[in-house]
Amino acid sequence: MRLAQRVEELPAYLFAEISRKIAEKRTQGVDVISFAIGDPDLPTPEHIIDALAEAARDPANHRYPESEGLPELREAMSRWYKRRFSVELDPQREILPLIGSKEGIGHIALCFIEPGDVALVPDPGYPVYAVGTVLAGGEPYYLPLTEENEFLPDLDAVPEQIARGAKTLWLNYPNNPTGAVADLEFFERAVAFARRYDIAILHDGPYSEVAFDGYRPPSLLQADGARETGIEFHSLSKTYNMTGWRIGLAAGNTTVIDALMRVKSNLDSGIPQAIQRMAIAALEGPQDCIEEHNRIYQRRRDRLAAALTKMGLRIRPPRASLYIWARVPEGTTSVQFATRLLDEAGVVVTPGIGYGPSGEGYVRLSLTIPDERLEEGVRRMESLRL
Repeated sequence: MRLAQRVEELPAYLFAEISRKIAEKRTQGVDVISFAIGDPDLPTPEHIIDALAEAARDPANHRYPESEGLPELREAMSRWYKRRFSVELDPQREILPLIGSKEGIGHIALCFIEPGDVALVPDPGYPVYAVGTVLAGGEPYYLPLTEENEFLPDLDAVPEQIARGAKTLWLNYPNNPTGAVADLEFFERAVAFARRYDIAILHDGPYSEVAFDGYRPPSLLQADGARETGIEFHSLSKTYNMTGWRIGLAAGNTTVIDALMRVKSNLDSGIPQAIQRMAIAALEGPQDCIEEHNRIYQRRRDRLAAALTKMGLRIRPPRASLYIWARVPEGTTSVQFATRLLDEAGVVVTPGIGYGPSGEGYVRLSLTIPDERLEEGVRRMESLRL
């Protein structure tokens, strides 16, 4: 048999490869401590699980769901945006529930990209932005995110010819992997850029509720004109520790939401209704769990940041997100540094090069690791002579 060329050329997914290496080490008897994957170790809050259990017993939720989601869920998502960002969204036309935001991120290129089209993609960035573009037959044009520019893309540096031919612009703040944040002024500049070149902005914002030191990240949709230029992806995964339940949303421009809905309805059967019911409970129920979780993550951030600084790595403690982006010692690559940590300390970190060429020289460490394992990982790393 002959596979499609697009599959033959597809690189291994970064985290699948990391998981493979961890499994290999564990079969060798190594007690591996992983700072690699941003999967919250804290459980889904109990009141949300109770809502799922109740909904699972209702036979009405045992049947095929609708791709566009329950009206009650879209309304709950709309109310959440109003409470959190003072943004009013039409739940029928401006919101679309997703089977996790990754599903929508992977499919959205099919709404815009024809063979040979260009997508503006952050570098370093979440790999699915580029992979979705490639699977649709397009070409990523990488926008370097540098420490000197606060890990924001320099939109003025995009060549005129590239900007005029681009179909989409990917943004992601608070950022994965760098932990950088963007203010409303930056989003407004991005909207002006998108309007000038008739580009759709696709903003990935799953970390807006994971923030520290009193900081409250803004939404792209708060920027003037944002809903005329694009959409924002969001997720319940990080906000409510619901990664395993797979539920997110897209919000914003009605034309883009309709296009994504048409793609989805032909490729999936929607989110199981019991999970939709638990999502309503999450969005409408007590929100104090968010602050409680963030206190835990902030304590871990401070502990890990202090240890990495003591080791001689250069870092900027993040104001939001679940990650620390650390500069590796001079004269070593991100892969070499990560390999040494794994081989000599049994500690896994993610090489920055896995997020794009501009990620070289950095590694990413996640805060989603139980406190006692974090302490053990820190002890092991501090024992190394770098």
